[in-house]
Amino acid sequence: MADGGLWRRLLRLDRRWIFVLVGLATAVPLLFPVNLPVTPTPRVQAFYDAVESVPEGSPVLLSLDYEPDIMAELQPMSIAVLRHCFRRNLKPVILTLYPAGPGLIERALAIASEAEGKKRDVDFVFLGYKSGSQSVILGLGESIRSMFPEDFWGTPIDDIPLMANLNAYADFPLVINLSGSAIADYYIRIAATRYHKPLLLGCTAVMATDYYPYLSSGQLLGLMGGMKGAAEYERLAGLFGDARRGMDAQSMVHVVIVILVILGNVALLTTGGLRRGPGASSGGGSREP
Repeated sequence: MADGGLWRRLLRLDRRWIFVLVGLATAVPLLFPVNLPVTPTPRVQAFYDAVESVPEGSPVLLSLDYEPDIMAELQPMSIAVLRHCFRRNLKPVILTLYPAGPGLIERALAIASEAEGKKRDVDFVFLGYKSGSQSVILGLGESIRSMFPEDFWGTPIDDIPLMANLNAYADFPLVINLSGSAIADYYIRIAATRYHKPLLLGCTAVMATDYYPYLSSGQLLGLMGGMKGAAEYERLAGLFGDARRGMDAQSMVHVVIVILVILGNVALLTTGGLRRGPGASSGGGSREP
């Protein structure tokens, strides 16, 4: 230790060992959950409280607008929100404005409904996909049936008892949009501003700060950002799902990286940087002392 031999060996450590450490830090918490503590932020608490405030048995309109490229952040949100709604006996009416969204949403519905013992067309309705984005969001304010004459599985809307008295935003006490694109802006401009409906938003982590002003203005009642926001929501809802598992893995990787950075800097300071002494190779030639 006196001659810095250990630190020099650390500096020469094969980088593949670092890849192995990061891989283990990722895999172990996913296979064996650590259940690290999660502290909900006021934004996510407001989201949760808004869902809690909806009278039991009420319908809720959910627009789940994402595709596989961002499902790691938004799929856990969808499952958590759906399970929360089901536990409160709310009746979600779900749609998507993304062409690749139905398969993901069908999977989320299967997980949530099986976990909470809910049935299609009795406890929830999945309207499916409709192209048009802004025009569809606008049309939902006038007539759901004109936008979605049948549900995702081909059942006419008029044949679904749950939809008997639901035809526009006015019939829903709450609208929830989980989105990874500008579709969120359309819901704010149309559902929240034009039709004055209480609106909750879930989005990717990089988008979240763009929507903070809408919380201050009251156009959004709550905001959930990225996997961390989903983990906070799971914590509030008493769930342990993919978001909390993902945050466990992410936190463990951060710990490993911080430790490696500290050790690397200590090694550099102890050994005088990357100098290895007389005759050490550098770039293909030898250095004179």
